[in-house]
Parts: sequence; C-alpha cells; structure tokens
Amino acid sequence: MQHSSLAVYSYPDQQAGQAKSVNDFIFNADNLMDYEVGALQSLTMVHKAMRKATRPFSGISPQALARQVNQIDLAQPAGNLEAALAEVESVYLNNAVYFHHPGYVAHLNCPVAYPAVLAEQILSGINTSVDTWDQSGGATLIEQKLIDWTSQQIGFDDNADGIFTSGGTQSNLMGMLVAREQAVAKHAPEHDVRYQGLPAVARRFRIFTSAMSHFSIQKAASLLGLGFDAVVPVPVDEQFKMDVHALARALTEASEQGLIPICINVTAGTTDYGSIDDITGAHQLAQQFGCWLHVDAAYGGGLLLSDQHRHKLTGIASADSVTLDYHKSLMQPVSSSGFMLKDRTFFKHITLHSDYLNPLAEKGQGYPNLVDKSLQTTRRFDALKLWMTLRTMGAASLGQGMDKIIALARQCYLVLKTSEVFEVVNEPELSAIVFRFAPAGIDDATLNTVNQAIRQHFLTTGEAMIARTTLRGNHYLKFTLLNPATRIDTLQHILSRIIELGDANLASQAEEKQ
Repeated sequence: MQHSSLAVYSYPDQQAGQAKSVNDFIFNADNLMDYEVGALQSLTMVHKAMRKATRPFSGISPQALARQVNQIDLAQPAGNLEAALAEVESVYLNNAVYFHHPGYVAHLNCPVAYPAVLAEQILSGINTSVDTWDQSGGATLIEQKLIDWTSQQIGFDDNADGIFTSGGTQSNLMGMLVAREQAVAKHAPEHDVRYQGLPAVARRFRIFTSAMSHFSIQKAASLLGLGFDAVVPVPVDEQFKMDVHALARALTEASEQGLIPICINVTAGTTDYGSIDDITGAHQLAQQFGCWLHVDAAYGGGLLLSDQHRHKLTGIASADSVTLDYHKSLMQPVSSSGFMLKDRTFFKHITLHSDYLNPLAEKGQGYPNLVDKSLQTTRRFDALKLWMTLRTMGAASLGQGMDKIIALARQCYLVLKTSEVFEVVNEPELSAIVFRFAPAGIDDATLNTVNQAIRQHFLTTGEAMIARTTLRGNHYLKFTLLNPATRIDTLQHILSRIIELGDANLASQAEEKQ
C-alpha cells in the first residue's frame, strides 16, 4: 500500500511593523538574541537591587504596597520588556526582603550560593520536568545521584532511596503517609486504603512528637484522615528537646488505653529554638513499641556536612525516613528539599502507574521514572541547583558555613547572657536564639508591650529583620542565623538598637502614666 506524502505549507514571515504574535515570545533558537538582551537587563536590575539594599527591607506597609500592585491593569500589557522590568523593580525588587543582608536574622531563610542561582537560570530556560525519563533524560540521573549522595551522608545503605520535594512540609507529609500505610499493613493487612479509605482501626493510630515540633506534623495527620487528635505532643526538657522519659510514658499510656503508636517524629532542629531531639533514645522506643521513626531534619540537616557538629545528629541512620531542607542550611534557593527512605521498597505506598506517563511496561524496560516516588507529577529540576553548588563549592565549604553560623550563634548568646537587660531563653544548639529586652523590675505585661513595639519598629523601618515567638504567654524576640557572612558586630549593633528602642518605649510609658 502506498501512502501519500503530507503536504508542506509555508507561511509568510511577519511583516515589518506588525504587532508581535505569540510565536515571537516563545523561547527557542529564533529568539535567543531577545533572550540575551532581556537576561542582561534583568541581571543589571538585580545587580542594582542587591547593591542598593542597605537594609534587609524597605519597611513599606502591606496597605501601601497593595495600592501600587492594585493599580496595575493585567488586561493591558506594559508595552515592552523594559516597561515590564521597570514595573517589577518598583513593586517587587524595591520592596523585597533580602536574605543575604547581614541584618536579616528573622526566619529560616538562608543567603544563596551563586552557582545555584546560575543553575536556576539554566533549568528555567530548558524547563525540564523530572517526573519521567522522556521529559528529563540526564536530569533524572543527576537528581538520583544527589539522592544517593544524601543517603550516604545520613549513613543509609544501598537499600535507601529518596526524592526531591517542595519543602519540609511535603517531606513530612510523605513520612507520615508511609508510617500510616505501614501501620495499616500491620494492623489491617486485608485492607487497601487506596480503594477502601481508612480502616476502623486507624481511629486508634497515634503519632508522637515534641510539643515544639513543626506544625506540618499536625497538618499531615489532618490530610491523611487521622485528625489533629492523632498527634500526641510530648513535653520537652529545659533545653526544649523532646523528653525521652515523657515519650516513654506517653507511649505506654497510649498502649494501655488500646491506642496504637504508629510513628515517633524526632525533630532535629526545632523552628524556634534549634533544639535537636535525642534520636538514639527515640529509636530504642520505636523498636520497643514497633512504630515508624521519622526524623525531621529540615533545619538541622546541614550538620551532616559539618566536621565540628556532625555528632549532634548521632543516630540519624537508624531512622526509617528523614526530611532535609537544602534551602535552609545548604544555601540553596527555594525550593530545594528532600525526603529519604531507608528502605526503598516503601515507596510502593506512593507509586501509581498511568498508561500515558509511567506504565508498568516501561518499568520492566529499566526506565527511571521519578514520578514513581513523588506526590507531585510535574516537578522542577531543582536538583541542578545543589549539583552546581557541590560541583563548584564542594561539600566541605558548605559544612564550614554551618560551623561559622553555629560559632556566631554562640558568640551572640554570650553577649546576651552577659547583659543585664536581656533575658535569654535558650543556649543555641544550632543557630536560633530566643530572648527579650527585660530590665530588672519590669512586669511581664509591660515587657510584652515593649518587645512587641521593638519588633514592630524593625518591621516598619526595615533597618533589620528579627522574628518573634511566645513562651508561657509572654512575647519574645528571636534571631535565626543562617548567613555565614554575618559578623558579631552586626548583631551587637542590632542589640544596641533594641536597648535604645526598649529604653525609649519604657520612658514613653512612664510619661503617659504621670
């Protein structure tokens, strides 16, 4: 049988002076010159913004910035790239929060390594999706290589596996999901959650975690159909670590009440205090009660590369699953996180096969489809950022960065501890310090007002960015240090400003009372 050939049609080129069509904006070989010009303009704008950032934030109010943004009519294009970039500069870059600034000491946001920023440019241009081999090619192998490297840093063997995720919340969700599925397999072996939903026995499932652990554990329990009540908060000791003796009691009491412990979540770096729970003690109890051991090392995972502080994660290799955030302590742009399983076979609880995407036939042919391990389908090639960082800087440099941060936190703690006007709550194990301006003889109600005013001042001026938290109903300030380039004199200056502001506020209150 003969087949007629397809007809070939030609179209006239765009005439000079005509308005641009959609094809003129597609990133391809025809538009490389436009891309290069735009990239240079964008880079120049970022250069200008970074150099202009003499403080970490402009201090603009959300209401004022909202008025600027709301004036923009998205139905009408800006006109050209230059106008669009000028608009971005006005509403975004001029009012961004700059994590690289040494005065940014608020949340778990790190400055980023420039090789990772270059990787962002590469991966965005190619727009790889690392869900299946036929969408990613070598990107799949690069991500898998980094997963294997991370497993080795933890101390897992060749049976381990993992996946890059959007962040610690997603990684913790995956850990709780696998823990739940393993519990169902153990206590309701004939039940299939995928088809039948949760079995009746799941009402008795309990997850045990520090009272200081991340809220994502409660969120995961809710999303997995277990509910907030399934999460048992365990008291902490004076160092804000999960009390292992209290954990043992809670596990025993739950078992005696007919409840079923399915998971112990250990936090290696709590958000407020940076405290690291006793992983070894929790592992012993997990074995005793036959439950899953998950380590949330989103904050503290960077210690894996530290020569001086790696020992603080002793026992992490005994975990069944681990959460790591490269974008917290390894200088990676958001998002860059990982979920690791000691036993790769447990990814079966996540894998679903689709004929159009990852059919079983391809699995038999050896195609590595990472979607088999992910809650996401379409997924960015975020692994390239860590790859470029490791290949340019090296793991040792990242570990030295962690050592510098922890040393800085220690210096700051000693400054606070030797001052008569500060109350320091914790001795930092990582790089978070909770404290408050608290001269002698001032009641808590007054101190709460003063410390709230101090924090608000920094937020509305942008001269520094500090965080806040509460403890026993009182308001405290918090430094979270993740910038190896920050020096102690910068922190001393911020503390001096806190004293000035606190004294001024107390004087103002005294005048009002007269």
